[in-house]
Amino acid sequence: MKHILIFMAACIMLGCTSNSHNDKPHVLQGAWTLKLLDYPTGRSETFAETKGTILRLYDGDSVMYECWLIRTESGLIVKPGSQCQVTLIDKGGGEHVYLEDDNPRPLIVKDDTTIIIQRNGILYTWHCADDIAHEWGEEIKELITADVQKDYTDEQQSYVLSAKERQQANVIQGFILATIGVIILLLLIVRIAFDNRKARRRLQLQLQQIQEVQEKRPQAVRQAIESVEENYFASDEYQALQRRIATGQRLKDEDWLNVESQIRKVYPGFSSQLRGLHTMSELEYQVCLLIKLRITPSDIAAVLARDASTISTVRSRLYKKVFARKGGAREWDEFILSIGA
Repeated sequence: MKHILIFMAACIMLGCTSNSHNDKPHVLQGAWTLKLLDYPTGRSETFAETKGTILRLYDGDSVMYECWLIRTESGLIVKPGSQCQVTLIDKGGGEHVYLEDDNPRPLIVKDDTTIIIQRNGILYTWHCADDIAHEWGEEIKELITADVQKDYTDEQQSYVLSAKERQQANVIQGFILATIGVIILLLLIVRIAFDNRKARRRLQLQLQQIQEVQEKRPQAVRQAIESVEENYFASDEYQALQRRIATGQRLKDEDWLNVESQIRKVYPGFSSQLRGLHTMSELEYQVCLLIKLRITPSDIAAVLARDASTISTVRSRLYKKVFARKGGAREWDEFILSIGA
């Protein structure tokens, strides 16, 4: 008995779930065209878009726009009709009460594409016309709204909505958007070129200043720099670094800080001049530091765990970036050795 009760309860719950899913609220939305009239006498009347029918456009369960419509090969012919407030009351089971300006009309939802509205005993069958809503909906609503606000004494005017004109308008709009895109792209290119040119001028000025400093350096200063270099490269500190590098030991972060510290003692302006020339990756910067310390390319490759060809490529690439012309790795080494003192 207990098992039977549990089974019945489960069936009831499943049934409720199924009904709640199937009876989801229906909302009037989009375009609907009149396809069929069924009179109480048994007579029927059919309508086709190509011969003329009524079109209704709904803004949800709130506003309805109605017009007479004929679909042609080139577009639509629209004769504005009326506009009214609508309300949809769900009675369940696919049945609704449909109010047009508070006048109730029974409405049955057959499926997602068909609804039936009863008026004065006549059944109006409407089919979904989403293609019209998507392509012409807003334009038709504007025509009906404007037409309703006019005070006509004669027959209302019909409007021709040309698909060709719409296509041409879309092409023109696309051309305008494409033109704007091209202009924006050209402006970006000009901006990038201007920034590159500005950066190139700044770099050329820095290189010129470095060269002038070297050329105008007094002989006494040159001798003093050479003396500092000789003392450093003969020091135990440098020899210890050389032995570590020669054995291929990897340098840790604190070792690189020590390397920078040693370079600042001998070449106070080197790091600032180097970083001012070009934005460098960590690998590029470390290669330059080791070049300044007279470390051979093969040892640089070993301590950085890179191929010798990679180190050569890094040096030649830096030369091209800084001088804007092709140059070899040795030319870059000569430049690095000449700056910073």
